[in-house]
Amino acid sequence: MRIAESELIINADGSAFHIHLRPEELADRIFLVGDQDRVDFFKEYLTDIECEHSSREFHALTGRYKGVRMTALSTGIGTDNIDIVMTELDALANVDFATREAKPEHRSLKILRIGTSGSIQPDIPLGANIFSHYSVGCDGLLNWYADRDSISDPLMEQAFKRHVRWNRHLPDPYFVKAGADIIRRFEDCTVKGMTISASGFYGPQGRVIRVPLAMPDMVRDFESFRYGDWRITNFEMEGSAIAGLARHMGHEAGTVCCVIANRHLKNTDTDYKPMIRGLVELSLERMAA
Repeated sequence: MRIAESELIINADGSAFHIHLRPEELADRIFLVGDQDRVDFFKEYLTDIECEHSSREFHALTGRYKGVRMTALSTGIGTDNIDIVMTELDALANVDFATREAKPEHRSLKILRIGTSGSIQPDIPLGANIFSHYSVGCDGLLNWYADRDSISDPLMEQAFKRHVRWNRHLPDPYFVKAGADIIRRFEDCTVKGMTISASGFYGPQGRVIRVPLAMPDMVRDFESFRYGDWRITNFEMEGSAIAGLARHMGHEAGTVCCVIANRHLKNTDTDYKPMIRGLVELSLERMAA
């Protein structure tokens, strides 16, 4: 079935509307970062750079690390942007831009988000790297897509809602596991994480500046939640949509974040660029293996 021009917008140069990559410029292994300046870190390590594009918050380049072709792309902040990025990446891989029809053979991508986060457990210190084995979507994005229950763990979801006394006005949370191959690459060098993806930085992460919260004990309740051996480890803002849409689309995805704040201990480190650089180096090594 042909996809209408209004549904998948293709630029005059044959690139995807927002991220400005053309199908032939997309590698199978992809790094997503929030800040467009972080894409510049990859320039220090990639060779044979084929392309570089920048539009709004989307900065992309493709090159090679130890001979392995890779793409780095910034997404900006929030799961709404991830909806754009993941849909356009999948289209680049699995839609023929000339005919506007899905390709007969599916191409699976390996996608890793590298970011920053705030820990909510007292034993996870600043500087730790947390890999999100589970991403908990408190953003509502996946609820707009059919069969969201097929990618969420319903028993974990129900236990979580009961424990934290989930507010009825909020979208149902969803629990999505990262891709098995990407978990394997990072499980021996990171903290095992169950990560909340929040729909904002302040209220949705339990921060109070002037306006009170609908769930005033949210951070405390998140910290005390247990489901078997699992516990909530940290907050960030994009991983759930990456994991959820990847599962829907048939890709492998995961999120790894360095801790730059501890919400339990109420401390933070704003000089975190060296930590991000170190995480980029680790991620390149693990994804190239």
